[in-house]
Amino acid sequence: MPLSILNNIASLAAQNQLSMTGASLQKTLFRLSSGSRINSGADDAAGLAIADGLRANVTALSQSVRNATDGTGKLQVADGALGQVTTLLNRAVTLATESATGTMSSSQRTALNAEFTRIKEEIDRIGNNTTFNGTKIFTTGTDTDKNSMAGATAGVALGDSLTDGDTFTVTAGGKTFSYTASTSKVADLVNAINADTTVGAKAYLDGTGALVLTDPQGRGDLAVDTSDANAMTDFGAFANPTATVATATDIFLSDSGSASASTISVTIGALSKSAMDYGASSVDISTDDLTSATNAQSALTKINQAIANVAGRRGDIGAAINRLSTATNVMNAQIQNLSQAEDGIRAADIGEEVANMTKFNILNQTGISALAQANQMQQSVLTLLR
Repeated sequence: MPLSILNNIASLAAQNQLSMTGASLQKTLFRLSSGSRINSGADDAAGLAIADGLRANVTALSQSVRNATDGTGKLQVADGALGQVTTLLNRAVTLATESATGTMSSSQRTALNAEFTRIKEEIDRIGNNTTFNGTKIFTTGTDTDKNSMAGATAGVALGDSLTDGDTFTVTAGGKTFSYTASTSKVADLVNAINADTTVGAKAYLDGTGALVLTDPQGRGDLAVDTSDANAMTDFGAFANPTATVATATDIFLSDSGSASASTISVTIGALSKSAMDYGASSVDISTDDLTSATNAQSALTKINQAIANVAGRRGDIGAAINRLSTATNVMNAQIQNLSQAEDGIRAADIGEEVANMTKFNILNQTGISALAQANQMQQSVLTLLR
């Protein structure tokens, strides 16, 4: 190797190695200070993309858990309110039973009816004023997609007779069900529609005595054949297929991917003394009173049905609470597993990084020493000039 003073190759090599050691030491210190193996895209581009995607999943799932928790809270408020309504109705049963007996005087029945009136008013107050997060819980909306149809004529009763020969035709989902009356009652028509599985429509009389048809499958094409004039005389025209229906609370759950998004829909429904609905049964106690034994007996039947309706609605709410609880447990498990997967990609191995720091510190010190020695090597050329 010739002696040269133009370039100190050993020094350049020492400088280059010292630079690489310094960069490695700096990266190790970044990882130790942040706890993350990936501090920039240059550290692991593919790993960063996967880890960020997993973090987005965890973030969306965490919010979904909060959504489910809020939904559970709203349902629990509704259940608690309905529990108080049941207590009020049980008291109404006591009052109606007491008023129905022949030993009560007129003034005593008046006193019983006064309390019964206050019970009905309190049911209305609970229905109107129970809120969650500033929003009323027992609300209704208008169904405009023909999934519900209310007859224009009110005042029909289940015991009313149908005109012999009436043909009542219901269609939904492209399927048709026809009922031809033959000395039958409105109740027979309602039961026949509810028993038919071909169309799958449901029927009931609402609190005003109007025939209401619903499509539980929400196919959007529920219709009634209005060509039979006699049938329309019994029930009124279905020219305006719009009905007041219970609005649903939609709990949105997702892990940020559209394919995994889902909604748990819970219908709480309206609540008042004139609307205590469940399934195909609606009870209206707004006009009932306890001023006579006959009236009290009639009210007692309705009150018992109202208790059953409220209990049925509470059962549905309880099932929805259990469903949201299950969904929350599943999402919490997903959060745990996805966080573990992200940690495996993003997190720094502290033991390994400490070992690397020790190694690079030593290499840095030896590199500086080697650079100093390389710079001294060319001093030997001066001995030839002496």
